[in-house]
Amino acid sequence: MIKELFRTKSIDSLQEEANSPEGSLKKALTSWNLIALGIGAIIGTGIFVLTGTAAANHAGPALVLSFIISAIGCVFAGLCYAEFASMIPIAGSAYTYSYATLGEFFAWLIGWDLILEYLFASSTVALGWSGYVVSFLKDFGINIPSQLCDAPFDHIKGVGWVLTGDLVNFPAVFIIIMITALLIIGIKESARFNGVIVIVKLAVILLFIGFGISHIDTSNWVPFVPKNTGTFGQFGFSGILTGAGVIFFAYIGFDAISTAAQEAKNPQKDMPVGILGSLVVCTVLYVAVSAVLTGMVNYKELNVAAPIALAIDKAGKTLMWLRPLIKIGAIAGLSSVILVMLLGQPRIFFSMARDGLLPKNFAKVHPRFHTPYVTTLLTGGISAVIAGLLPINILSELVSIGTLLAFVIVCIGIIVLRVKRPDLPRPFKTPWVPWVPLAGVIICAAQMIALPIETWERLIIWMLIGFVIYFSYSFKRSKLRSEKSKN
Repeated sequence: MIKELFRTKSIDSLQEEANSPEGSLKKALTSWNLIALGIGAIIGTGIFVLTGTAAANHAGPALVLSFIISAIGCVFAGLCYAEFASMIPIAGSAYTYSYATLGEFFAWLIGWDLILEYLFASSTVALGWSGYVVSFLKDFGINIPSQLCDAPFDHIKGVGWVLTGDLVNFPAVFIIIMITALLIIGIKESARFNGVIVIVKLAVILLFIGFGISHIDTSNWVPFVPKNTGTFGQFGFSGILTGAGVIFFAYIGFDAISTAAQEAKNPQKDMPVGILGSLVVCTVLYVAVSAVLTGMVNYKELNVAAPIALAIDKAGKTLMWLRPLIKIGAIAGLSSVILVMLLGQPRIFFSMARDGLLPKNFAKVHPRFHTPYVTTLLTGGISAVIAGLLPINILSELVSIGTLLAFVIVCIGIIVLRVKRPDLPRPFKTPWVPWVPLAGVIICAAQMIALPIETWERLIIWMLIGFVIYFSYSFKRSKLRSEKSKN
């Protein structure tokens, strides 16, 4: 029994499955499509919100160093993802990598855990999208009643669940339904749509950087590293580190690229380029935005929901024309994040179903569009219900810990596979193994430890539900288990 829990799926069988035409997904993505998907997933709430709060509460102008430190941690995990994605071009991402290295039980856990990242992240970002759209429409005199743009349930710490009197967050439900329909129509069409959105939000960000430079007051950068207040994490060197931890979550999403590995034209070459390329582009933009932002506005004033909008207000009438464009950029940015998250989750379900761990209907591919339409419909439907009814704070707490756990397991998997199968051909190799994967484990595990105890409690409850499903259904129907029992 215990031995069966840790049975692994051979790399050879996974590579054969990737090349099998039966029930396969359409190969339509180039390296540029993958880079755009990565940028689409990463640049969203982080650049429009987290930059201000992290500067005001933790790092000050040294936030640029926080972004660089945080990026280094992501690169460690990204290098590990790149090796796996080039070697095992299957849609399952970290789930498949775990199946090949740590065994079926760990694969199930990571597959169940990834639901926290993709499903809940899409709902969370949809709520942010709703807020920006409501605000944007209000600027033009179009007011959506609060009953139709707020959740009917809220969770207050120390009190519990309460009714708000509202009906549903309709804009959040609307955007999820529209993107779900787009994802069913086709991966190529979705990639094109995402590409257009990425161009829009990059243009807005570059406009802010380009025009904001002339409004920088260098006195706002002094002191570059504010003196620590006596509390760990409040400025000084510890503030830079804490700031790195806070904005680490601005990079969440690059791993979603690996879920589209089976739809890449040349995954061995394109997946590493997509993962690492999107990380580099986003890091440069994050550093540039944080430098301009803290130069335009004193860091003490940046603890606001829309720091970039505040910077434009501070610049006066000369940049007021940019204010509506910033909102358009934020809406576009959040739209692409929702798209990539809703693209990732169905492909996890798809891979788990092909392995027998979920009902076989989850592995159905649309005969015309060649997309996993059953799981896309399921994911979109659940995500729409969650976004329409629940508050953002409960959802966002679960996303971070689920993502970090996936990073830890992928980094460990690289070390395990290098020991067990050093002979395997690796089109892309993570450098300096085991040090790079170990650094990724340490940095991501440290982020997990720093999360609130309530988040850990919810993760444990979620995992216990996963245990029940695995042992009552998946374990008995595992395709790998039935194959080995025949032998």
